[in-house]
Amino acid sequence: MTQHRQSRWRLVMGAGSEQLCGGLSGDDHKRDECLGFLYDREYGGSRNVRSGDDRRGSLGDSALTVPDWINQVNELFPKRTIERLERDALERYQLEEMVTNPEVLARAQPNQSLLKAVLRTKHLMNQDVLKAAQHLVRKAVEELMKKLAQEIRSAFQGSLNRQSRSNLKIAKNFDIDSTIKRNLRHYDPESRRLIIETPIFYSRIRRQVDRWQIIILVDESGSMMDSVIHSAVTAAVFFGLKTLKTHLVIFDTTVVDLTADCVDPVETLMKVQLGGGTDIGNAMSYAETLIDNPRRTIVVLISDFFEGGDPRNLLSISRRMLESGVTLLGLAALDEKANPTYDHDLAARLVQMGAQVGAMTPGELAAWVAEKVQR
Repeated sequence: MTQHRQSRWRLVMGAGSEQLCGGLSGDDHKRDECLGFLYDREYGGSRNVRSGDDRRGSLGDSALTVPDWINQVNELFPKRTIERLERDALERYQLEEMVTNPEVLARAQPNQSLLKAVLRTKHLMNQDVLKAAQHLVRKAVEELMKKLAQEIRSAFQGSLNRQSRSNLKIAKNFDIDSTIKRNLRHYDPESRRLIIETPIFYSRIRRQVDRWQIIILVDESGSMMDSVIHSAVTAAVFFGLKTLKTHLVIFDTTVVDLTADCVDPVETLMKVQLGGGTDIGNAMSYAETLIDNPRRTIVVLISDFFEGGDPRNLLSISRRMLESGVTLLGLAALDEKANPTYDHDLAARLVQMGAQVGAMTPGELAAWVAEKVQR
């Protein structure tokens, strides 16, 4: 029996079958943990308990929480299996905390793990629970906005103009060297102190970004959850820079333009339906229709580059964009860790055409865009 078949039988038979089927490792071990979290309830409490089993079905004894379980299931199993697990969780084992009880959501501590779990299960929620979930999402997004907004906006504040002075007396414009030179005559040798009567401040060069356009295309397949979250928040911050024209578009096999909701990332995220196939070429074709001035346009494609459509269509549109003067940036990930998993072959072909492909955090993306638009 092959290792793959042994692992599948081990997952089916559960704990206690290690001698027959061998152990599990990596993602298979995580899958076993997810299945045990749900289906070990079959053997607990008043049910037919398997004596000697050291695994537990209760929430208290499990290493997983409900949000953790939801996230792992969505990351480890195919769509049909996810639907079956969700159905069993709700109908067979009444694991309803996240989708039917507003009080549980009201007590929950907003964090990114919980945010992802809510986004993955919002289609199962009734209107009352959905309202509580939306409030939770808003609190989690506000925390994320605070973290990302400053580093993104600071990239667009402008560079120091050391040839000009400013009356705006703020710390980041302070010219230390010129201030010391200007005030040397006020130096007190006895106290060894320099009295500053005339502080000097630099002015800043305003970057000419009003003619630039940024189009952010986000693959909304299940594996891109972190990218979707960070993209929505990043687009909202870019949207707040009034001199930069920002578009936010999500796609799977269809394309949805969320630009109208850019100002509110919560509304954006609550409209996202994760999963489905991927047609990057279709999304790029739509982006092409949005372009006003190719030489003042940046298209940011956030995807794992596993194209479900015809790759030739994607490559043809990309070549046409690049030849017209568009700056094309492919991001394999847009989460804080920027750990990319992507189709290296397709990404390499885009690079050969002149696109840039890599992994950036939102702050790094902002710095990259700022550098482009100030040239």
